[in-house]
Amino acid sequence: MTENISPAPSSAHRSQLSCIGCGVVCEKTEQNFRCASCGDLLEIVYPGWKSSLSDAAALKALWRQRRTSGLPVDESGVWRFRELLPSFHDWQQIITLREGNTPLYEMPGCARVAGLQQLYAKHQGMNPTGSFKDTGMTMAASVARREGFRWVACASTGNTSASMAAYAARGGMRSLVLIPEGNVSWGKLSQALDYGAVTCQLKTDFDGCMRLLNEVVQRMPVYLLNSVNPYRLEGQKTAAIELIEQFDWQPPNHVIVPGGNLGNSSALGKAFLEMKQLGFISRLPKISIIQAAGANPLVRTMRENGGKTLVALQAETAASAIRIGNPASWKKAVRILQATGGAVEQVSEVEIALAKAEIGADGIGCEPASAVTLAGLKKLVKQGFVKAEESVVLILTGHLLKDPEFTLRFHRGDLFTGTEREKEAGILKHQQRAPIVLDATMEAVIRTLKEADDRLET
Repeated sequence: MTENISPAPSSAHRSQLSCIGCGVVCEKTEQNFRCASCGDLLEIVYPGWKSSLSDAAALKALWRQRRTSGLPVDESGVWRFRELLPSFHDWQQIITLREGNTPLYEMPGCARVAGLQQLYAKHQGMNPTGSFKDTGMTMAASVARREGFRWVACASTGNTSASMAAYAARGGMRSLVLIPEGNVSWGKLSQALDYGAVTCQLKTDFDGCMRLLNEVVQRMPVYLLNSVNPYRLEGQKTAAIELIEQFDWQPPNHVIVPGGNLGNSSALGKAFLEMKQLGFISRLPKISIIQAAGANPLVRTMRENGGKTLVALQAETAASAIRIGNPASWKKAVRILQATGGAVEQVSEVEIALAKAEIGADGIGCEPASAVTLAGLKKLVKQGFVKAEESVVLILTGHLLKDPEFTLRFHRGDLFTGTEREKEAGILKHQQRAPIVLDATMEAVIRTLKEADDRLET
């Protein structure tokens, strides 16, 4: 077992909500989690940390010791690091599905295609509902229940809805999901339905769903669980702590993250900055954010005005998890790019499809949005921003089975049929593995086996 769980937070450990714009400390949050003074987003800060968390070595040992505990709070890869999270009076009341504890894989094949000596992938798709959202949802849903809410809600392109519905069901709450009609993977939508969410498909895009949801939570006692909720990002930041622990507290040179609503890159960056402040690490990895070319508001914002004003747009990409044109956490992401010296890059639909297949060829499956990391990394290597000998980690945010239709269409060869990208997609043929229809005879199977062997040797 583990040490006794403290029933109440110490004064040094208590957290505060602070505005990222004007810096005002908020005692009570608005329902949309924006500053009442200036309208900017809020973040969680810990004024007493410096004095209370001075022994980094002792905390590292404690976190490792908890891995052998049978308590739910310790089996969670989020709550295992609870000294760096907002405190609960009763830790046993949290909602957990044993999230976190995700694997770090070596990716030798992807390293070769990217031109690196070594490459790793931190696969957040191995969370309970198949995406990184679970690490934030355990925290935010637990706060919702603690605050007495019966309903929680989100706007979603799929992963958030699946995660929120699962944690709400587990915590005895009801959930409302607003999704854009026709723009969500059925694999993700089926999860929300199975977990009991009231699911509304709206005739708009994700940004339209988000605007409507903000109106709903202002009028009804419904707790907002999108990534504007700062508690979501506090949970999500633990993936960075876990990653550094897996590297024996020696940070990689680069961490490459997909860019959608930009909460994840903000959360991971916040954790790296906090770990450096507290003495857990001596330097920061560079966080780079990759977007689809058809959903590239951060790329345009950085290139056109240096991150001063968001360039919003109508997003369009098959990587549905990052099909967002007006990202809520863009200011937080800009701050992380500037603090860590990272880069922003965009990749085409064909580049995403190719990278997804290349990741799969290493035996590691992911959803399309995750594959932008490898596609973008290849560009950053060619540009000289990432050096061949440097250590790099791709953050894979969602499981392969989140969007099986994309994968099936890729391997059938009709993913880009009839589109302007059809000619460009010719480069994908060597990665396509369509099912082969045969007569039910041993000879047909053996012949196919030999033909495949010959192809692989040439």
